[in-house]
Amino acid sequence: MDLTIAGLVLVSAAIHPWREFFIKRSAYPEGLCLAVMMSMMAFSALHAVILGVDLMSIRAVWPLAFGSGLGLVIYFLFVVMTLRMGDLSSYYPITRASPLFIVVFSFLFLEQRYSWPLLLGIVMVFIGAFFLQYKRGSGLLDQPKTLMVAVLAMVVHGLITIIDATSVQVVEPMVQFFWVSSIAIIPTAVVFAFIRPRDRTVSEHLFAGWRHAPGSFFIAGFSAYVSYILMLTAFQLGGNVAALSAARQASIPISVLIGGLLLKEINTFGRLAWSLVLAAGIAVIILAK
Repeated sequence: MDLTIAGLVLVSAAIHPWREFFIKRSAYPEGLCLAVMMSMMAFSALHAVILGVDLMSIRAVWPLAFGSGLGLVIYFLFVVMTLRMGDLSSYYPITRASPLFIVVFSFLFLEQRYSWPLLLGIVMVFIGAFFLQYKRGSGLLDQPKTLMVAVLAMVVHGLITIIDATSVQVVEPMVQFFWVSSIAIIPTAVVFAFIRPRDRTVSEHLFAGWRHAPGSFFIAGFSAYVSYILMLTAFQLGGNVAALSAARQASIPISVLIGGLLLKEINTFGRLAWSLVLAAGIAVIILAK
């Protein structure tokens, strides 16, 4: 893997867990997710204007943008549900395990073939990811609903990743971002308004967070945009979708630290030990030819 591409992905990984941290901590997680989409739309539009990129170039891949936008709605719904029920450091690894889905999907339907070293690296990543959230005497199935929703989030994220990686071979990353976010905003607002607590108005549920924690809402949106634009740029430069998505699993040890140190979740040091296995898998992926 080219070192420039690897660097983009690892920086993206370092930034990404902070969005989930703010979702987990927020009293208005649905509103924060909506704010992230609005921020990504605004930042991508500004980015396009600065670089003189035509946002209407999306017409070349419009069906892909539409599919990704709808997928984003479903993904954020599953993420919010997962983080309401489970720890960040336990279930973030599962929601971010999309490389496993991508490898299987690409092998079965896209006729993609992978080298043995690259596959070994991906396997190491997922062994590390599993034990990062495993607790002795308490299996995953102790929270079957949380596990099911986390796995669904993983599958949807894998599909979105494949779609976006295909789109940015034709259009600029900020163009894809602008339209995906634009498509997702209204359906997301409708879904989150529908599932709001009975004691909240729609306006309070979706927008009160801007009044109570404006810094968190802004940082979550900005960090999400930077993380994804780096990832899409890596795809655009020709990086393998499964390999880059697996390398982005470097975000997992960071999420463990965030969960342990800031959210006071348990077993931080044990999970960090397994993050070394994950990191070794990332190194194999980067060095695989």
